[in-house]
Amino acid sequence: MSNLIKVSVRNLVEFVLRTGDIDNSFMSMSRAVEGTKAHQKVQNSYGSEYKKEVTLKHSVYYDDFTIQLEGRADGILTLEDEIIIDEIKSTTKDLEDIKEDYNELHWAQAKCYGYIYCLQNELDIIHIQLTYFHIESEEKKIFKRKFTKEDLESFFLYLTDKYIEWASITFYWGGIRDNSIKKLSFPFESYRKGQRELAVATYKTIEEGRKLFAQAPTGIGKTMSTLFPSIKAIGEGIGTKIFYLTAKTITREVPIASTEIIIKKGLRAKVIVITAKEKICTNKEVKCNPRDCSFAKGHYDRVNEAIMDIFENEDLITRDTIVSYGLKHKVCPFEFSLDISLWADIIICDYNYVFDPQVYLKRFFENPNEDYIFLIDEAHNLVDRSREMFSTEINKSSILEIRDIFKEDYPPIYKALGKINSILNKVKKDLDIGFEYYQREEISDLYYPIKRVITVLEPWLMEEKKHTEYEKVLELYFNLTTFIKISELYDDHYVTYIKEDTRDMIFKLYCVDSSYLLSEALERGRSSIFFSATLTPLDYHMDLLGGKKDDYHIKLSSPFPRENLCLTIGNNISTKYKDRERTYIDIVRYIETFISCKTGNYFVFFPSYIYMNNVYEILMERNEDINIIIQNNNMAEIEKEEFLLKFEEENNLVAFAVMGGIFSEGIDLTGEKLIGAVVVGVGLPQISFENNIIKDYFDSNLGEGFEYAYVYPGMNKVLQSAGRVIRSPEDRGAILLIDDRYRTSRYKSLFPNEWMGFKNIRNDREMKKILEEFW
Repeated sequence: MSNLIKVSVRNLVEFVLRTGDIDNSFMSMSRAVEGTKAHQKVQNSYGSEYKKEVTLKHSVYYDDFTIQLEGRADGILTLEDEIIIDEIKSTTKDLEDIKEDYNELHWAQAKCYGYIYCLQNELDIIHIQLTYFHIESEEKKIFKRKFTKEDLESFFLYLTDKYIEWASITFYWGGIRDNSIKKLSFPFESYRKGQRELAVATYKTIEEGRKLFAQAPTGIGKTMSTLFPSIKAIGEGIGTKIFYLTAKTITREVPIASTEIIIKKGLRAKVIVITAKEKICTNKEVKCNPRDCSFAKGHYDRVNEAIMDIFENEDLITRDTIVSYGLKHKVCPFEFSLDISLWADIIICDYNYVFDPQVYLKRFFENPNEDYIFLIDEAHNLVDRSREMFSTEINKSSILEIRDIFKEDYPPIYKALGKINSILNKVKKDLDIGFEYYQREEISDLYYPIKRVITVLEPWLMEEKKHTEYEKVLELYFNLTTFIKISELYDDHYVTYIKEDTRDMIFKLYCVDSSYLLSEALERGRSSIFFSATLTPLDYHMDLLGGKKDDYHIKLSSPFPRENLCLTIGNNISTKYKDRERTYIDIVRYIETFISCKTGNYFVFFPSYIYMNNVYEILMERNEDINIIIQNNNMAEIEKEEFLLKFEEENNLVAFAVMGGIFSEGIDLTGEKLIGAVVVGVGLPQISFENNIIKDYFDSNLGEGFEYAYVYPGMNKVLQSAGRVIRSPEDRGAILLIDDRYRTSRYKSLFPNEWMGFKNIRNDREMKKILEEFW
């Protein structure tokens, strides 16, 4: 293993010097409005004597290893008689309230940069400058101190000496980990068909620091085929951490189980599962402040001891493990999990923590081009998820509701919120919106009034934490800061989308094409592996997920015998919205016949809840004795678990579910747990104004608007739903697709190779004959 331990200056300072409470009441959201534009305004106010974004590195040598500290100084100002290290901090706080000792961590970070610069340039004296830049007024407040190199050296060595205990643990653990990886063999007796090919492609891609897009059919063992070679790469010093990224909580179970298998085979690695704050908090309400949460009070005084404890005693650190240690040490489980992740080798988490501009883990990505490996599971989900991450909206009703709170006692806030409302009214009048409207041009008139509201709200949020409407006001504050943050990204890939009805007006910055933002985020790591059973068509997904034409791509065939699948297509029935009323009974007959040919457990998937419920009612009227369960909208975690448990306990189940939902992907029901699935429709997203924006955008850019907005996303839902049936070499199962559009080449061209033996049927009698022969 390498004897080099890299740590950012920011992480060093925060880790060693932090004390006291967690208080996320609202002050942490000031960072949400920090952005490159604010920094650039300060930097550009100087002349050629000011160097921007200067990378600084320094190594501290110990007997067995070296700590390499690195970071970027916002600016270095070289004058005739002095050199100044400039650290810029954007803020919405009133500059009058910011004193020289406002935040010692700000000074600490800049002092480290100053020391490194003194060493590199043989300086005895240097000036450290903190520049606080007010977001709204664009005024600056500057504090400057002079330091000798000896002063800075003493402070710097204090920090590194405090850190050395942790660095030692990291180093010696790395040796244990790498030795275990060298001895590690593939955890199964043999590779499935295609599995070795995917594993080799993954390792090669990581070794070369590139991207791979892999379409690998259900059951091939995608998780192990990507995770195992990634672990091997770390053992060879190619990569420092694995981020295993998932779209849904339910799909996280597979990588957890896979790492557990590898650990049982001899791997020593620290694996952590990061769970969303709302799902790991042990309190009834998530209120991260010392007044409402005893875990937040004094958290930073206790957390390092908790990290040491869990690191010394656990390898696979799941949600339950984190909660247990959190209770033991009385620390916030969520913040505790983020701290543990700094010391972990494998991090299993949601897409958000790498891609979302609001919540991505800045502690890892402060310095670009780190040797991280990104494994992006069920990567087809990232198309829509990334659009959500990079979009934002405000609505008029919430502005007016919060404005009323301040009408009597806080005129400046009332007036500031009224200005936003006035601008929305003006936009409505000038553009003659109607019901829905969009344009590519940015409407920036809202930005200053929103920044003004952020500014005037902050003193109130500081002083009125016991106000009955505090949480509502805080939520609006968060929304507005997010809006400003996203507005900084607005360019040709965005549109301004406005929706109005009698009750409300929504103003949205909608990221239609997030590919370039994903591409930028992927630069935070060494290599990225996108994999899914349904990256169909591959060009579409490579285009929308930030890929390039020269990126590696691979498409693998199913490892399972083709004769184990019976695929029939009822292509005589229209499921289009206008035809649904008259075809309900035909669909019911197909379902009745399909499930009658063999007793077992079945899924029936629909494109919407309304469609599903209408068919369900007719089926139940005709068949009161059928054992049917049905997916509900917004099911709680326990309800999801009970739903899936039915497949373990029963053998005559019919489960109605929605395509694209929690039960249509990421679940393994092998053997007799599931023997068939009916898929009603082609999965088209609902025809909507928003989806038509996508259609128009890609029509004008690529000439494939309908495909990009409707056909490809829909077909991916179909493939995922149908993919629940055959999960292992021993599985035998049947699939029925119902829709007359499956007759067309537009859809047939998207069929995977293992579907090529499909049989068209004109009625349920023909299907019954085929199924009876198959079973």
